[in-house]
Amino acid sequence: MGVQQYDGIGEAYEGFKALPLEQYAVVPAFLALVGDVSGRSVLDLASGTGFYSREFKRRGATEVLGVDISGEMVAVAQALEEREPLGVRYEVGDVSELRSFGQRFDIALAVQLLNYAPDLATTELMCRRVHRSLEPGGELFLLNQSPDFRFDGPTPEKYGFRSELTGGEAETGPQVRTTALLDPPVSFVANRPRREVYEDSLRAAGFSDLTWVPIQVSEAGVRTFGADFWADFRANPPLEMLRCRA
Repeated sequence: MGVQQYDGIGEAYEGFKALPLEQYAVVPAFLALVGDVSGRSVLDLASGTGFYSREFKRRGATEVLGVDISGEMVAVAQALEEREPLGVRYEVGDVSELRSFGQRFDIALAVQLLNYAPDLATTELMCRRVHRSLEPGGELFLLNQSPDFRFDGPTPEKYGFRSELTGGEAETGPQVRTTALLDPPVSFVANRPRREVYEDSLRAAGFSDLTWVPIQVSEAGVRTFGADFWADFRANPPLEMLRCRA
């Protein structure tokens, strides 16, 4: 389910970051959650076209490695690295089969990663592989579709995204089609794991200090669109963050 739908999106994926939800809520909130990375090494899992890999390298990370299952996404990330060399490395890899790197990282990122696990066993396997890749006390930061998002509630369409149930059901939760309302629109299908799927899998892998963190709209977002514009987002947040410690 994961790799084929992303091969073929390529550079269009970069356009996601210009949509209001990403630009004024998700990106600033996730960057703030991760915080200061200067002098620290970062492992970016499901790195896509390398947006966060590049951003954290610019913000002073000593080393950044991006891993994505899609060869096309990694190719776009590498092309962007060649255009503006920052010293970020990328490789194609499946996180459930993540290789041993011969080093441990201080920070790991998992943006829309665990929702691509087909079942509970794979979810836990991914978490174990990530835990093995982190220094003791290292942190993992996740960004996911909110387990509490109501598909019959206010939608995130005015912020650039449509989210709808496909009618399919995985072991971890319902199957969801998310569409980025670009021109042309880009859709992808993933699962929406239940809250306990994240918590149980991460704890089984050895993570502790699990904390769910809501996404707040940035001050720039309120200035640009006004507070009322974001009422649907606040009433039914489509995304939520999670942090934990190895």
